[in-house]
Amino acid sequence: MNKIFRLSAMATAAVVLAGCASVNMDQTLADTNGATKSFTQGKLELSRTEQQQQARSKLSSELLDKPLSMDDAVQLALANSPAVQTLLAQSWSEMAQANQAGRIANPIFTFERIRFGNELELGRLLSFGLLDLLTLPQRQQISRGQIAQAKVQLSANVIEQVTQVRQAWVRAVAAQQTLEYAGQVNGTAQATAELAKRMQQVGNFNKLQRARQQVFYADASAQLASAQHAATATLEELTRQLGLTDAQAAQLKLPERLPELPNEPLQTSVVTANATQQRLDVQMARNQLDVAGRSQGLNLINSLVDVEVGIRRDTVFDNAAGTKTPRKGYELGIRLPIFDWGSASRDAMNAQSLAAASRYESTVRGASSQLRESYSAYRTAYDLARHYRDEIVPLRKAMAEENMLRYNGMLIGVFELLADNRDQISGVIAAINAYQQFWLADTALAASMTGKPTSMAMTAPSTGGGEAAGH
Repeated sequence: MNKIFRLSAMATAAVVLAGCASVNMDQTLADTNGATKSFTQGKLELSRTEQQQQARSKLSSELLDKPLSMDDAVQLALANSPAVQTLLAQSWSEMAQANQAGRIANPIFTFERIRFGNELELGRLLSFGLLDLLTLPQRQQISRGQIAQAKVQLSANVIEQVTQVRQAWVRAVAAQQTLEYAGQVNGTAQATAELAKRMQQVGNFNKLQRARQQVFYADASAQLASAQHAATATLEELTRQLGLTDAQAAQLKLPERLPELPNEPLQTSVVTANATQQRLDVQMARNQLDVAGRSQGLNLINSLVDVEVGIRRDTVFDNAAGTKTPRKGYELGIRLPIFDWGSASRDAMNAQSLAAASRYESTVRGASSQLRESYSAYRTAYDLARHYRDEIVPLRKAMAEENMLRYNGMLIGVFELLADNRDQISGVIAAINAYQQFWLADTALAASMTGKPTSMAMTAPSTGGGEAAGH
């Protein structure tokens, strides 16, 4: 019996020690940086020391000293944003909780002291859950599956965060560009309205002609006000995504214009080369299915019975006889399924497993469709932006140059020239919008290729044509 107890104690200690590994967050971050390298450039870090926080602050200051590119904006968000740190810390917490679920519960030590007449009895009982011990390997498998799922979820969250930063940067730069040209349109419209007023005063314009120029000016003023708000709103959105303080926000500088289009768009073969099974959304759905399957078998046992075993060693002191008698043995406690056979719990587990299986099937089926939709938006936006760059904007410029020659030759009047200038600037604004749509679609496609789809509604830019005024 002593050998059995000793062997049981040794086996229990070995199993407990084997299940006490903690979550290595540094390795988790290294794995996440590897899985999301095209998004984080390997710079994702959880700051836990004063030195790390100082290094992050220094990097943030260096990035804010120059106009912030899209890649710099991502690095600034990773280094400066409290939201990113919250995301990492929360993920660490979830993985630690999953790891805890794979450990055996601590044993319970019970001590008794009972006096009866001349006898004193000291009782000692060490008890633990037998099912907890027997099912530990299975619970560790479930724990590892939950940790793997948390890691995939972390990668997906990081990609979503970076995508939001990229898109906020694109909108802020585009709004800044649009505001500049909206100011030019407003200035031109103001000049034509003032000129029309003076010409009416000297009798060269009638009331209708002046009203036409005045309404152009009113529309331009309204568009300028909208552009000013859009520039402010998008800049503040970027400020929030970057996690900037008020002092840092005052230092923020953006480029004057959006980046140029790539020479060639991504081809379909490059986009579809990403295997469906490697997508993050598919991995998460598969992990959920695996965890649900393993949990179902474990929870089935726990819903029916629970067993607790205890090793007892008592000592009885007889003061009258002056003797000491040891007693050894064990206790076995079994929870009997009399009132609750666990049918409701089993129904819930079956439903969860069925839902996980259906979710996995739905995710696999939708993955390719989402990717095709994202690529269609990307390719359409690229073709439109290139069309504006290569066709519409050059044609508007050529028309403006020709009208300037005609004006110098007194073939057209000043109002026709100003109206053409207005149309040219409106065409540039439409081109800026097309560029914005492309870069938004580009960031959305990058996220979709990894399995984190980002919806983006396409908007059809206007050519900005206007009505020419008569001389």
